[in-house]
Amino acid sequence: MAIVASIALLSPALPAVAASTAGVGAAHARAGAAGPSWDRSPQEPLPHPHRPPGRDLRWGDCAGVGDPALRCAEVTVPLDHRRPHGRTITIAISRLPATDPARRRGVLLTTGGGPGGPGVPLPSTLAPLLSPEVRARYDLIGFDMRFVERSTPIGCGQDVEETGGYWVRTATPGSLPADAAEARAYARDCVRAAGWALPHATTANAARDMDVIRAALGEEKISYLGGSYAGMLGAVYAALFPGRVDRFVLDSPVDPNTAWRPYELARTPAFEAGTAAFAAWTAERDATFGLGGTAQEVTDAVSGLIRRAETAPIVVAGHAWTPDELGTLLVAGIYDERTFGLVAAAFADISAGREPFVPFPVRPLPPAGVPGVPADNHTATNIAYRCGDGPWPRGLGAYRRDLASYSARYPLFGPANANITPCAFWPRIEDEPVRLPTHGAPGVLVTAALRDVAVPVSNSRAVAAGIPGSRLVTMDAHTHAPYPAFGDACLNGQVDAFLTTGTLPPADVAC
Repeated sequence: MAIVASIALLSPALPAVAASTAGVGAAHARAGAAGPSWDRSPQEPLPHPHRPPGRDLRWGDCAGVGDPALRCAEVTVPLDHRRPHGRTITIAISRLPATDPARRRGVLLTTGGGPGGPGVPLPSTLAPLLSPEVRARYDLIGFDMRFVERSTPIGCGQDVEETGGYWVRTATPGSLPADAAEARAYARDCVRAAGWALPHATTANAARDMDVIRAALGEEKISYLGGSYAGMLGAVYAALFPGRVDRFVLDSPVDPNTAWRPYELARTPAFEAGTAAFAAWTAERDATFGLGGTAQEVTDAVSGLIRRAETAPIVVAGHAWTPDELGTLLVAGIYDERTFGLVAAAFADISAGREPFVPFPVRPLPPAGVPGVPADNHTATNIAYRCGDGPWPRGLGAYRRDLASYSARYPLFGPANANITPCAFWPRIEDEPVRLPTHGAPGVLVTAALRDVAVPVSNSRAVAAGIPGSRLVTMDAHTHAPYPAFGDACLNGQVDAFLTTGTLPPADVAC
């Protein structure tokens, strides 16, 4: 029984409930693309026109944020960084000042995961989780990446978000032609609704926007804290602007040399292992949840609910649970051992016809108090960045082969992770890939959980090795992007020490 996989939610490290996917460009060109050819910016840092210092930014209230201490401004950036005097877009940034101006070192940038998660509210939610020593030294700067929520938002013309804010379809025997037709139609809708933006929705361009933000703030260098996809963005910034890197913490980043398609396929075994861990944990508590006394019985019970919803949505307390929503609920659970009980209870309640307690949305919610954001903004930006960064196969033959292989070896998640997406029909984008190793950047601190399902720890190891001089701090836990919300004293202490002193540990650390 296949399960819908690969949700894209905000990283819990910054903090939120579930994990996110990540990606940066990994191919020079794509063959066989349908539609026009788009050129994208080169990977080298590009000269930019004079920008005003931070004191000249117009700070005011933050749309949709209730924290009066958080102030917001807009930074103007080129739509196409190769043409700095051409069309521009605006990037929303937020600032929470350092608590001790006398000890202030500079700025600590952060943004949401996804791609597609907002970053403007994050300083307010992150601040209480950081140590007083870190808060004393940094202004916390959040930003919504280009085309996300407050930053010139785009949509693909859909009325609602996809579950998890992530376009994915689970293949069934013989469904590939129909899945491909749906993916092609979605890609056409995106081009129709946001074709002007899509060629510029790339992680490299988001990194270039970060450097414009740096200049607008009047900073020579920036420090950075990024979890999940945002960690990957930080690695790309380090590759493009090595001389501007101060103290960077990359929490569970994806290896840019494998994103996107190879990354999605490679993490499929981790999804299966994560489900097995969840099922075993739940089976040990059968008296509480009643989903089965063995891991197989629990897996069968959850799969049975999803199969039942394929026939007709399961209506509980006025909500019709679809297969996609149930699959998203499961994936949110297997990302973090702390949610095992919550998700097991939710499945038990749905099975029994009781209203479940689910403290996070299975579909991204529109940002309250932020006007002008399309109804499908998170899904649209997620797919735009993933397709723009690439690479993706074009012909159906590659997907047919991957589906046969991965569905046989990984029956729960292979039919989703190996299936075709709208990226197969995205107009071709030419670009030099952003790849590691970096040249000239100082070492960064990479953190990871050993049993990470969303971004397996091999990615963090590769990123740490790809930025020379870096150190990796790991902890033995089943979670994703653990800093700072997981609360591990060893890992958090290593990060706090680095952000406070700038000194990396002498060797990698196993907490």
